[in-house]
Amino acid sequence: MIRGFYTILGPERSRLTVFLFWVVVYGTAQGLAMLTLVPFVRHLLDGDVEAAAAWLWPLAVLVAVGACACYIQAMQGMRMAVYSMRMLHHRLGDHMVTLPLGWFTRDRVGDVSQIAVKGTMFVGSTGAHFITPVVANTVSSVVVVIGLCFFDWRIGVLMIAGAVLLALVGRASSAMLADAENRKRGATVDVNNRVLEFARCQAVLRAFGDAGSHHVPLSESLAQQARIGKAMMWRSVLGILLNGLSVQIVFSAVLAFGAWLAVTDRIEPALLIAIFGLAARFFGPIGELAELGSTLRMSTDEINRITGVLDTERMPAPDRPKELTDHGRIELDSVAFTYDDSSPVLRDVSFVARPGTMTALVGPSGSGKTTIFRLIARFYDVTDGAVRVGGVDVRDQDTVTLMRQLSQVFQDVYLFDDSLRENIRIGRPDATDDEIAAAAETAGVTPIVGRLPDGWNTRVGEAGSALSGGERQRVSIARALLKNAPIVLFDEATSALDPENEAHVAASIRALADNSTVLVIAHKLSTVVAADQIVVLDDTGRVVDIGRHHELLTRGGRYAEFWAQRTAAAGWTMAASGQ
Repeated sequence: MIRGFYTILGPERSRLTVFLFWVVVYGTAQGLAMLTLVPFVRHLLDGDVEAAAAWLWPLAVLVAVGACACYIQAMQGMRMAVYSMRMLHHRLGDHMVTLPLGWFTRDRVGDVSQIAVKGTMFVGSTGAHFITPVVANTVSSVVVVIGLCFFDWRIGVLMIAGAVLLALVGRASSAMLADAENRKRGATVDVNNRVLEFARCQAVLRAFGDAGSHHVPLSESLAQQARIGKAMMWRSVLGILLNGLSVQIVFSAVLAFGAWLAVTDRIEPALLIAIFGLAARFFGPIGELAELGSTLRMSTDEINRITGVLDTERMPAPDRPKELTDHGRIELDSVAFTYDDSSPVLRDVSFVARPGTMTALVGPSGSGKTTIFRLIARFYDVTDGAVRVGGVDVRDQDTVTLMRQLSQVFQDVYLFDDSLRENIRIGRPDATDDEIAAAAETAGVTPIVGRLPDGWNTRVGEAGSALSGGERQRVSIARALLKNAPIVLFDEATSALDPENEAHVAASIRALADNSTVLVIAHKLSTVVAADQIVVLDDTGRVVDIGRHHELLTRGGRYAEFWAQRTAAAGWTMAASGQ
């Protein structure tokens, strides 16, 4: 946990060091103050009041030191907790913008959102409320056990053995509770996803008669959450009972052993009574540590999730980025790529897209077309070979330079919960309203503006929920047009458009090719035919042919098969029953 705090605080980790110093002073003062009670009580029981009174002065000093240390560490802990909560989002954000774009999967983004909300609260509560009792009680217990060995080593050894036993029991019970908490967290995330799914997909559910309150996936998730909640409750009860019972067993063993020593005249009765009082005080912090074990374990797990993000390796950046030598040129040179340790997605892919031309990628699903786009935008680094943009390997460019060259229109379009105008303006923040309107007209967004209640100022909702899939894609194309980058990547850009708007987009793609390098993945025949170059991939991720439309048809092979299938599909019609 403390190691995780050091990672979270980063350059401000000295705050934690100062805080821990004062907590240790506080715990040490507590332990020494408890030890001074042994000679005090011993002399008092022996009737030596003067000798007993002499121990009041060191006791008073230790109490004063402990009080001052308690106040200072409390203030330092609160400052550290507030600071860590305030800067945690900044540290996460600053680090995540350096991570590979491929890191941001849908599941990963959901985890990050949980971390940013729940994890931040755990960091604050742990720093303000949990570190002090854990560290102070541990330190004071160690001081007491060490000091007790000087009074009677036999009872000291027994208490050390008892402390080890309590630590093992506490560790086991906290691990058991932490496992239940992790399962509960997973079940909660699943329920949240199912609830959102149930709310967002009402049209589909109602169409198929499954919109009632007994929607099976949601009901199963809720039932699973209830089962895990019950199991966690029973584990909590069992953990509390184990901790409490183990404390009582160890304390009883100390009392029984001390009584045996006294009966057999192996220890002075007055000293034994003082040690019993110290032992009773000693097991208080030990019991508190046991009670905090499960909470501490859960806090540690949350902190580890945060540090897991912060410890993720950044996308390597060059110390001295190279200058671009051939603006608008894309080159893949013997590129191979594999996701994780799975089978290769791309094998020995090589082609060049020259400035002012349009290159179309065609091939079956899974042939690696979208992966090529992601490598150009450096979502990932290639496994072998090189991807060059602007004449320079993307690994030798900084992120700003690379992204300045690219406009991207992908299948998964995300719109922010802002006005339609501002969602397009993201393409170029300094664009004028006239420039936005021109890009919108070319992309077919203008008709959308006319039907929205507040026109350009209409908020499109979270993820663009107020617009249809085709409309969201048109807004994305308008962004790319507005940016006017030297390279434009279109991934299935016309897949969700009606024929009229598809014609708008096809015209805009051709117009962009006059000034930009256009790379497009499209199954529309008109888009493929208009390309200056067609790169054909097979289902193993290899380039099997490159050329213009008529050249590829003449050569036959994979492209001719693709063309025959597409033209046959384009001629399909719906016939009435019986015809």
